[in-house]
Amino acid sequence: SLQVLINSCRACSSGIVPNERIRNIGISAHIDSGKTTLTERILYYTGRISEMHEVKGKDGVGAIMDSMELERQRGITIQSAATFTMWKQHNINIIDTPGHVDFTIEVERSLRVLDGAVLVLCAVGGVQCQTMTVNRQMKRYNVPFLTFINKLDRLGANPTRALQQMRTKLNQNAAFVQIPMGLEGNLKGIIDLIEERALYFEGPFGQDIRYDEIPADFRLEAADRRQELVECVANADEQLGEMFLEEKVPTVADLKVALRRATVQRSFSPVLVGSALKNKGVQPLLDAVLEYLPNPTEVQNYAIHNQEDSKDASKLLMDPTRDGSQPFVGLAFKLEAGRFGQLTYVRVYQGVLKKSEYIYNTRTGKRVRVQRLVRLHSDQMEDVEEVYAGDICALFGIDCASGDTFTVRASSNLSMESIHVPDPVISVAMRPANKNDLDKFSKGINRFTREDPTFRVHYDTESKETIISGMGELHLEIYSQRMEREYSCPCVMGKPKVAFRETISSATPFDFTHKKQSGGAGQYGKVIGVLEPLEPDSYTKVEFVDQTVGTNIPKQFVPAIEKGFREACEKGPLTGHKISGVRFILDDGAHHMVDSNELSFIRAGEGALKQAMEKAKVIVLEPIMSVEVVAPNEFQGPVIAGINRRHGVITGQDGAEGYFTLYADVPLNDMFGYATELRSCTEGKGEYTMDYSRYQECLPSSQDELVNKYLEATGQLPAKKGKAKN
Repeated sequence: SLQVLINSCRACSSGIVPNERIRNIGISAHIDSGKTTLTERILYYTGRISEMHEVKGKDGVGAIMDSMELERQRGITIQSAATFTMWKQHNINIIDTPGHVDFTIEVERSLRVLDGAVLVLCAVGGVQCQTMTVNRQMKRYNVPFLTFINKLDRLGANPTRALQQMRTKLNQNAAFVQIPMGLEGNLKGIIDLIEERALYFEGPFGQDIRYDEIPADFRLEAADRRQELVECVANADEQLGEMFLEEKVPTVADLKVALRRATVQRSFSPVLVGSALKNKGVQPLLDAVLEYLPNPTEVQNYAIHNQEDSKDASKLLMDPTRDGSQPFVGLAFKLEAGRFGQLTYVRVYQGVLKKSEYIYNTRTGKRVRVQRLVRLHSDQMEDVEEVYAGDICALFGIDCASGDTFTVRASSNLSMESIHVPDPVISVAMRPANKNDLDKFSKGINRFTREDPTFRVHYDTESKETIISGMGELHLEIYSQRMEREYSCPCVMGKPKVAFRETISSATPFDFTHKKQSGGAGQYGKVIGVLEPLEPDSYTKVEFVDQTVGTNIPKQFVPAIEKGFREACEKGPLTGHKISGVRFILDDGAHHMVDSNELSFIRAGEGALKQAMEKAKVIVLEPIMSVEVVAPNEFQGPVIAGINRRHGVITGQDGAEGYFTLYADVPLNDMFGYATELRSCTEGKGEYTMDYSRYQECLPSSQDELVNKYLEATGQLPAKKGKAKN
């Protein structure tokens, strides 16, 4: 077998593999449906790896595609990993994607550059929430897919129910191409409905396939299922449909060609079955990938041509021939910091890219040199001299962002259609545990934001914190652990501070004199006026009105009073938050010929505000978010209860196709941890978005809590004993 391996490597390194013999596929599914295990098996059977390991195996090696230490430890996939392999002289590029909703962007990016996909379903769980998300993404990028029902060896496996769910929940036209012989513990093998034969997987790792007649007790079911398959494909494919209406019996070849046409058009999805862990059904899946999934020429990829002067962008069809006749166009779809600097994954859409050529980044217009060109196998690489249209490769040491387009000429303003980036749903405050680690911290944050468009960072000037936002708590937690692992900078994550504000409830007059007598010129300034609250619409504003008449306060000192007032608004008396939503009306005052100067009026303005705030009734304002929740109808009760528990006010509701949308106004302070709660009470099917709506008065209970916290923090109140500080 070693000789075979050497030969297969030689075959793929020399000579150009024609397009017909290339497949770019992704493997995506719900959490724990067995994507990584399936990839591991595929690599083993195609001779890429010499032994198999389990994802959470006893030997502690872990699957080859989970190359990060963190992934092996948790037994989940975090980053999608790319690899390529040979099967029956076909070159297959495979990308294994994560299943957690927190890492949606990884799936999104992978599907953007692939020509086909394998949707893995768990025979027990069937269609789950993340399957629906992946299905939506496949629709968005028009990716044809095969379905593989995995885990037939588990208790309670029910492939027929999984197929029913595909038809009802995903609205997919799907039918079995294979059926299992026996389920759960007594899974013997698989029946191929097209060729009408039984397959048994023998040998210690199931690498020897034995073909046989269909056993007598499965013949009836096999005939029925085959008829169903022909009907489903006939509905999707015209040519087979005509044969079906003429009551001709399609040959095996007819059926395969029709299946391929229907699958490539996304009007049908063949369903295969098996169990990756028990090494059953993996080789037929590979055959199906070659038979039914499109090669790079069969998928139309468009580039958008950006003209400088006109607003309308024309689309340009990419030419997938594998030679240098057309200029090179490629899309950087993923960045990763490898051991040798930044690694950029590129999908080549047109032309050829050779080592040591110069290419242009169309977004920045910079020219970069291709120093190293590699093919990837999880985290091991092989250097190659050139890559052609349809290949997926990686470049080293190129400065770019995820989603950039590279071309050969500087003049061509092309950009491949961009990747859809969902908005972040959760934010936390993050800081390095050690003050000295700040430069490592900023380095890490900088790299993560470049790699992952769903990971956003901003510095909140009001609360002096770095706020990171992402797709879920797991997402942010993984990043904080990677900080510690890869940059040895342990971080502290906390609930971000909410920007509360303080204001007054009724107009209050003030009359304040600032006097300071010292040797030489002193300071003197007197201001009289009213401090009044603004309308609720302008709670975030601070206004200053000068209504003085005459020369009691010389005009040149008015800006000084305003400056003093605005400076004093930065910190309120009650909770230390900003004062806003007030108008300072200056009516009168007095000055001194010698002692009045700018500084004395700045101090007078500050003092006047403080005096008025002490007399007035101060209230605390909190930001209110308008929240939209989308979830299936059966979870309406728990979702509404959850919003009410968080002091939300429901403003409206509508529903469509089994889902309902809830509109509510909820205080931001009560929204923390909502993403996780919503996912757990809707089995992961609910999602929400929120944006800032307005400020309004907060509840008396939360105001008292804030005041007490502030007094404790400034040492004016002894901290409560016996209670954990929150």
